[in-house]
Amino acid sequence: MDQLALLFVLLLGAVVSVPVGDRLGLPAPVLMTLLGIVLALLEFVPNVEIPPDLILPLLLPPLLYAAVRRTSWRQFAANLRPIFLLAVALVFVTTLCVAAVAHAIVPGLPLAAAVALGALVAPPDPVAATAVAGQLGLPRRLVSILEGEGLFNDVTAIVLYHVAIAAAVSGTFSPWEAGLDLVLSAVVALAVGLALGWGANKLMDLLGDATLQISLTLLVPYASYVLAEELHGSGVLAVLVTALFLAEYATDADDVMTRLAGHTFWDIVDTLVTGVAFGLIGLELHIAVRTASGRWSEMLGWAAAVVGVVVAVRLLWLLPATWLTKRMHARRDYDEEIPTSWRETVVMWWSGMRGVASVALALAVPLETDSGAPFPDRDEIVFIAFGVIMATLVLQGLTLPWLVKRLGVRADSDQEKEFEKQLAVRAAKAAKRRLREIEDVEDLPEELSEQMLRRAFEIGVRISPEMGEEERREASQQRVRRLKRVRRIQGELLSAARHEVLAARSEPGANPEVVDRVLRHLDVRSLR
Repeated sequence: MDQLALLFVLLLGAVVSVPVGDRLGLPAPVLMTLLGIVLALLEFVPNVEIPPDLILPLLLPPLLYAAVRRTSWRQFAANLRPIFLLAVALVFVTTLCVAAVAHAIVPGLPLAAAVALGALVAPPDPVAATAVAGQLGLPRRLVSILEGEGLFNDVTAIVLYHVAIAAAVSGTFSPWEAGLDLVLSAVVALAVGLALGWGANKLMDLLGDATLQISLTLLVPYASYVLAEELHGSGVLAVLVTALFLAEYATDADDVMTRLAGHTFWDIVDTLVTGVAFGLIGLELHIAVRTASGRWSEMLGWAAAVVGVVVAVRLLWLLPATWLTKRMHARRDYDEEIPTSWRETVVMWWSGMRGVASVALALAVPLETDSGAPFPDRDEIVFIAFGVIMATLVLQGLTLPWLVKRLGVRADSDQEKEFEKQLAVRAAKAAKRRLREIEDVEDLPEELSEQMLRRAFEIGVRISPEMGEEERREASQQRVRRLKRVRRIQGELLSAARHEVLAARSEPGANPEVVDRVLRHLDVRSLR
């Protein structure tokens, strides 16, 4: 098996792991990691040969962009305090605690190298957290915080990592320079993210075509990441800012085709890239195995100690941090999305899985220092890092569904239905207001006016059938039944039309482009 065949196996696994994971009640990223481990143990499977400095630029931009599309700036702003406590403060605390323990137990490990180890294992993986939380039906407030933590903690961790690596390689360290680098990295990333977000938004207006617009959204995250890194900024933060800007300002309510196609396109990208990323984590296991040759007991002990520190620090930090956040929100009479019970706090604690970023940073540890000497204890750092990744991702990922079920942490479906109903009412009222505006300008026949008024009401009913309970229960129920019947018959009519048009594609002299254009029109019509 060569590298290309291995890539196709991972892509196939990414697709198959989703339905298998749903059936087994397990997260797809965890299944892909297990698949990677199995492949790594097979003799005929080649070792992966991807330069470490390309792993983050290739995998992170599309994954981050896809994750941001599922949220909004409003959610980040609403959860700013808990996200800050997790994404910034907790990363610092975890880095320091891991560095202190590793420096004490690993003979001869310099403090700078220990800090680099702490930084690369400190950030929970944004992709794993988002994928796992989304599949388990957790409350929206927990998903929002986990997404925010996962998206922003890489920024802090990667900057700390680069500062520590620079100190280990050069042998010098300045706290003031490190702090200045952190600030400048954030400022550059914000500037690049906003500039590219604004430019991409303007360019989308000029492109017009849905295919070209969606193609641009694939290029923009990479451009944002690479440009920010070239300017010594945080590529991760730049991608987040760009994605948030486009999510807020590049949305046209009437651009149905782009929205539908873009949603499908990014779901595909997210599924495939996530699968490949976590498959690579398992495949890289051979590096840890080769590193520990002949020293298994000693190095496993070090890895276990660091795993214990990572897991314990998260719990010991979350308990007071959650309490503090509640107090701060209570004083401001600000009811926002924070954990409301110890059960939700425990779920947040056990959701701190490490993944793609930690693997890339571990593999990117330099081989030599500036003096030409080997990087101090590089093999030990890589092995411990992989131990933390495997323990948190596989162990926690496999047991998290059981824990969520055991604790009974579930999303409030009644609240979601009520919000959906409110949106349906607002949508119907907006349609009615627009109808009145049209009647003021145009002279509509009474029959047509009544028909359009019913259609305006049906807009809301299609979103939430329960909306009809507020307006003449019996009459609305009849409308719902009639609407369902009309939609069923209309669906059959459109199905017959699609079959006829599709059959014409194979007829002699038929223009396939025209057939596809007509078929796309019927497909969009079917969704209305």
